[in-house]
Amino acid sequence: MKLLLIVFILHQLIRVLVAADPPVSSPQPAHITTLSTSMPAFSPGVEDKHKHSHKKLVIALVVVSTALAALVLSLLCFWIYQHTKHPSKSNKKKNAQRSDAEKGVAAAPSLSKFSSVKLVGMKGSVPIIDYKQIAKDTNNFKESNILGEGGFGCVYKACLDDNLDVAVKKLHCETQIAEREFENEVDLLSKIQHPNIISLLGCSIDGNTRFIVYELMQNGSLEAQLHGPSHGSALTWHMRMKIALDTARGLEYLHEHCYPPVIHRDMKSSNILLDAKFNAKLSDFGLAIIDGSQSKKNIKLSGTLGYVAPEYLLDGELTDKSDVYAFGVVLLELLLGRKPVEKVAPAQCQSIVTWAIPQLTDRSKLPNIVDPVIRNTMDPKHLYQVAAVAVLCVQPEPSYRPLITDVLHSLVPLVTTELGGTLRVSQVPKHVSSADPPLNTSH
Repeated sequence: MKLLLIVFILHQLIRVLVAADPPVSSPQPAHITTLSTSMPAFSPGVEDKHKHSHKKLVIALVVVSTALAALVLSLLCFWIYQHTKHPSKSNKKKNAQRSDAEKGVAAAPSLSKFSSVKLVGMKGSVPIIDYKQIAKDTNNFKESNILGEGGFGCVYKACLDDNLDVAVKKLHCETQIAEREFENEVDLLSKIQHPNIISLLGCSIDGNTRFIVYELMQNGSLEAQLHGPSHGSALTWHMRMKIALDTARGLEYLHEHCYPPVIHRDMKSSNILLDAKFNAKLSDFGLAIIDGSQSKKNIKLSGTLGYVAPEYLLDGELTDKSDVYAFGVVLLELLLGRKPVEKVAPAQCQSIVTWAIPQLTDRSKLPNIVDPVIRNTMDPKHLYQVAAVAVLCVQPEPSYRPLITDVLHSLVPLVTTELGGTLRVSQVPKHVSSADPPLNTSH
């Protein structure tokens, strides 16, 4: 409406300008009129006035047209600016709904499940649960509720909201290091949502003690499954490949899809947790760092013996390839059923990498060192491929190791479609033959 009003005003202005200076006419007597058709009229004064009048009219039209165009352009720019900076109510509503939906995805594991749990506040986006309820739901941290133990405390099973089983990590934070790990883990996990990374549900504080509440992983850690009382009997070849693939997907998310990237820095079988269907999820982000956030040369050496990459151990060099090395060690555990470090004498230990590499690259020896639980249950080609991936991941030189994305793409075809890969099992696996040539892992 405003624009139409302005156009109308400009139109009236043009009419005024035209009417203010009409073309000059020279009235002539009637008896001369008949001659004008056959004789040219020589009236210099009148013709000049006509030219001057038309010139003024053209100038007026040009000025008014230019002003109109400038005005329309200005109004258009103003409209765009207003709608960009101050969106309409409908757009605001849509944006608000989209934002709430995104928040809902991140907050769903925590807030939606704690409908009757007593909360005493928020730590960023993380609910702070009343300590008394934590104590009550763990039976006052009864020993029989312990699921596992870590460097700074134990993990307990608890039942919140009557039917929600969760895991509660109890951290004794008398030192700044422990407090920093607590803050680091809560901060990172509150921002990360991925099917292969443990979900943070809440936290709690009581004096110097901190509590982190996670979703419960019913089948415990990969370490307990492989090296516990069952010695891996519940893990078939296909299940082990699925666990390796899940772990690679979790790591790829940290390395490639988090901005800035995250280096886990404590990748190991005890930090890979398994749910009721043996879906694997990465846990324990206390030592994780954001790549590029600080000088990694000044970071205190941390990690677990047997999983720490040589360049990090010797030179303090920390990159995403450090996680790839640790993943390679986990892959060797899945393949061989051995611990990352084993005693060979009362005062002597040997790493799985040192022991396995010479045999992994020899196809005549490889079948003999595979975990007896899964020996001869897989296609030999798949066995060789997994061995080759593991060997590349634990190369001493970081530049020779693949990116976790490349590892992921190598594992997908080795996992059945039912377990999240692309492999279709059409026949019974052949037995491994010792006549096959050795693996070629040279660079």
